[in-house]
Amino acid sequence: MSGATNLLETPLAKVRDQIARACAEAGRDSASVTLVAVSKTFGADAIEPVIAAGQRVFGENRVQEAKAKWPALKQRHGGIELHLVGSLQSNKAKEAVALFDAIHSVDRPSLAEALAKEISRQGRTPTLFVEVNTGAEPQKAGVLPQETDAFLTACRARYGLVIAGLMCLPPADEPPAPHFALTAKIARRNGLSLLSMGMSADFPLAIEFGATHVRVGTAIFGERLTRGETQA
Repeated sequence: MSGATNLLETPLAKVRDQIARACAEAGRDSASVTLVAVSKTFGADAIEPVIAAGQRVFGENRVQEAKAKWPALKQRHGGIELHLVGSLQSNKAKEAVALFDAIHSVDRPSLAEALAKEISRQGRTPTLFVEVNTGAEPQKAGVLPQETDAFLTACRARYGLVIAGLMCLPPADEPPAPHFALTAKIARRNGLSLLSMGMSADFPLAIEFGATHVRVGTAIFGERLTRGETQA
């Protein structure tokens, strides 16, 4: 495993260095940014060396994939924090609340209701982000920007959820800066302190716009083992 660790330590160290430099340029403390290493499609053999290099916060796109590989990994390694960064079906809310420490994709009333029910039932309180579809892309999940304020109010008043922040995934064919700026603006006016923004190609820019969580997969793990998904 030591050889694999050496191979994977360099990309992880490079990402950490980029985060530190972006924070310095933005006049921010690097401790204010959480690196979420997105390990979707990768197995334990690829994840173990990254854990060995000191990474403890990981992201997954699907409940079933995470359920299959993370309980054993968490048993072997202490201090792991698991984030769901992909879309969540309402009927998976029970499993998601049980497994994840943070959910970045709250985006509709039925899901908010299901999460509220399971949070109350299980007594677990994952950190919750509302996903904003800043590009109004019909194929993507997320609340439209103009509807986000009302949805946040409903999450709090109707469902009793504690929403900590917002998440966005800018359109692939547009400059990300305006989308980061819009997400940060919505967060500020709603008193939200966390921003899940930025992936492998643009996380330093996201930090400039206030990202507190950057979702980085390819820059740490390499190219995905499967196709057909937007890379983190």
